Amino acid sequence: MAGAARDQRGFWDEGALKFAGLSRVRLDALLQELLSRVDEIMDSQERLRALLDAVVGIGADLDLTSTLDRIVTAACELVDARYGALGVIGYDRKRFARIHVHGVTDEQIAAIGPYPDGHGLLGLLIDHPDPIRLHDLTEHPRAVGFPPNHPPMKSFLGVPIRTRERVFGTLYLTEKADGADFTEGDERMVTALAAAAGVVIDNARLYADTERRRRWYEVTTEITKLMLTDFEPQEALQLIARRAREVSASAVGVVFLRSGDDLVVQAIDGPAEFQQYLGRHLPANLPLVTSVMQASHQVVIDDIAQVAKEADRLADIPEIESLKRTILAALPAGTHTPGGLLAVAAERGAVLGVTQGTDLVKMFAGQATLALDRAQAQRDQAILAVLEDRDRIARDLHDLVIQRLFATGLQLQGMHSMVQPEVQKRIGRAVEDIDATIRDLRAAIFELHQQPGHSSLRSDIQALVAEYAEPLGFRPQLTCTGPLDSVIPATVRPQILAAIRESLSNVVRHAEASEVTVEVVVTAAEVMTRITDNGVGLNFGERRSGLRNLSERAESLGGAVHLEANHPHGTIVELRAPIDSQR
Repeated sequence: MAGAARDQRGFWDEGALKFAGLSRVRLDALLQELLSRVDEIMDSQERLRALLDAVVGIGADLDLTSTLDRIVTAACELVDARYGALGVIGYDRKRFARIHVHGVTDEQIAAIGPYPDGHGLLGLLIDHPDPIRLHDLTEHPRAVGFPPNHPPMKSFLGVPIRTRERVFGTLYLTEKADGADFTEGDERMVTALAAAAGVVIDNARLYADTERRRRWYEVTTEITKLMLTDFEPQEALQLIARRAREVSASAVGVVFLRSGDDLVVQAIDGPAEFQQYLGRHLPANLPLVTSVMQASHQVVIDDIAQVAKEADRLADIPEIESLKRTILAALPAGTHTPGGLLAVAAERGAVLGVTQGTDLVKMFAGQATLALDRAQAQRDQAILAVLEDRDRIARDLHDLVIQRLFATGLQLQGMHSMVQPEVQKRIGRAVEDIDATIRDLRAAIFELHQQPGHSSLRSDIQALVAEYAEPLGFRPQLTCTGPLDSVIPATVRPQILAAIRESLSNVVRHAEASEVTVEVVVTAAEVMTRITDNGVGLNFGERRSGLRNLSERAESLGGAVHLEANHPHGTIVELRAPIDSQR
């Protein structure tokens, strides 16, 4: 035991001698280095904690716009940068679709002017997405200078933001605190933040896309419910334009329908200044329109104002200059729909809320076609119901009313020889009235078979004869017999109307008549138009251009015009034309 104690004292005495031999200066240096390492560790821990806080902060919610604002703010705070910007790269991969800034007030932004579009130094990370640090950004070869009212900037740090191996945007930081340069540690911190931001942005975009799809299904249900009720086509088109604009987060929604060689604006939803273009015609043969109409998917245009300018159409619609990214989709032709176009456009500086690769606008276009076909089917069903009701009324009139009137007329004629002469005259007039009533009922039956909303030759003749009541000084008597609207071909109708007009004009100019009768009789083989007046009569030796015109019209129909005197005075003009040859 005593020997062990002596050995231990010897060890400590030896260590004490060695320690005493160390230089006090060397010891101070070691202690200083130790403290420095501790400070570095603490600083690293603080920065790591700040990075974690920033990552947690940028993922606070899934709204894409607010997420991008939080990312650029967190990056500035993380490396003590005064100014920051996050540029979202557009679909053309050449310029920014929008920019989120930090450190600049709204007043300064307004004074500076439009945001940069991704050229110069800012476009360097678009072309080469690798981190870059600069002592003075103005000395870089790609620097293009600052616009007026832009705050001075010197130190620079740029880092790309990737989502799923694709560059989503670039993060720019300038003016580190105390005028210092950004360090390699700053670059690593911002790069790490950018990596986390890419995940958050991707989640936010997926969430936004899911929300838009959910909203689209809600809108689809809304439109479907509308189509299950009685609705007007214009109401459906306006609803589709409004919902397409809302779901795509755009400024304007427009529905075009094809009409001949043009597209006609049928519905607009958006700012009031665009409402003036409702009903405006757009040529359907424009190259852009043709390509969209032939495409099987929706077409995205990055700058519609630029396209309109290149097509020399900007002067026609100056309001289009306020719009930029636009999505166009063709309305497919339906059973009763000639096709068309659906367009939604975003304001400059905004981004449409439709993910690339989805065809939401195209789906809305299909809904528009379905709505128009459904509306036409409803109208056809309503017309069919009216026609069926008219057929029933026509059968009742023919089978019941006319037969009873005819029987009554026969009974009166049977009594004619059994009564006094004065009574015979009254019976004769009654029989004539019954015959006139039967003719009127038959004319009404033929009119009942005319489709609602369609042009009627019978009504056109009535309107034409009524026009001459004033120049003649009396209303001509009109009699229409037979199925005018169902038998006479469409090619013959204008000629019949023209013949009646020519004949009545001749009566007004030359006949000096006090009575005029217009008869139109249709049989299975021909149509006959007869105009009779009690005027001064016709001088058959005199050539008149009106009669020549009538003859030419009759010959064009394969018929002829016959003129004869009306006894005791007046003229009869008769035009006959076969029906079968005109079908």
